[in-house]
Amino acid sequence: MSNFNNEPTNDKIEDYNGKESPEKRNIVRLVVILILIIGAFFAYLKTTSLPSDYIGTPENPGINTSKN
Repeated sequence: MSNFNNEPTNDKIEDYNGKESPEKRNIVRLVVILILIIGAFFAYLKTTSLPSDYIGTPENPGINTSKN
């Protein structure tokens, strides 16, 4: 039972209730921004590298599955 007495309360934690340091706040913002940028980059790659749905060659035209 003595282990429960040694646990810190929320008021003793330095990041509780908006008391975090500006450095920690900036690091968290930087990490979130970097993750968003990386996600946007991969989303761009995915949307611009869609494979063509055309089946066939110029000599033997196949089925054109375009939605036109």
